[in-house]
Amino acid sequence: MRPDFVEPSRAEARRAQILAAAGDCFRKHGFHGASIALISKTAGMSSGHIYHYFENKEAIISAIVARDLERFLTLTAEIRSACNVREAMLARVAEGINDCLDQATAGLKLEIVAEASRNPHVAQIVHEADRVCRESFALTMRDMRRASGHQDDDQAIDAMVEVVIAMFEGLQIRAIRNPDLDRGMVSRLFQSTLRDLLDQPA
Repeated sequence: MRPDFVEPSRAEARRAQILAAAGDCFRKHGFHGASIALISKTAGMSSGHIYHYFENKEAIISAIVARDLERFLTLTAEIRSACNVREAMLARVAEGINDCLDQATAGLKLEIVAEASRNPHVAQIVHEADRVCRESFALTMRDMRRASGHQDDDQAIDAMVEVVIAMFEGLQIRAIRNPDLDRGMVSRLFQSTLRDLLDQPA
């Protein structure tokens, strides 16, 4: 076996190890405070190994965003494939809330958004991922609304998508500001609010 050859499964494990370490460093020290040297130390590997998989820290952020986007696209595809799209969407509310209220996850996502506000390259990464996310969610929302007998124009669908995303992303800030909030109560109110939104007339 060539010394520069790395088995796909091993390469994927290395990438995941680097992303986990980088995420931890970004969250604790900020994008600029998290050097490649610090990430490599946290990951337990040399800086050379980091650069073998990622050109720079922006490439690491791109991979983190792409990983999260892939998970979201898988989720929306699963919901659209359900017999009852509306109930499938509502059934995943609690899971989504728990993800958003996880302090580690929330801290990392907020740090990436903060960096996007000052770094044009990171902003481009975040904007493109958000566009794909909204398009997939809009397809899911349109399927659900049509199955319930509603005929909405694109503007109405886009507005509903923005409201739902804003609800969930707002929880990431609340996770940091009020880590002791009642998750059960929030989940129940979220489901009630989302039902009202999904059932409103076209």
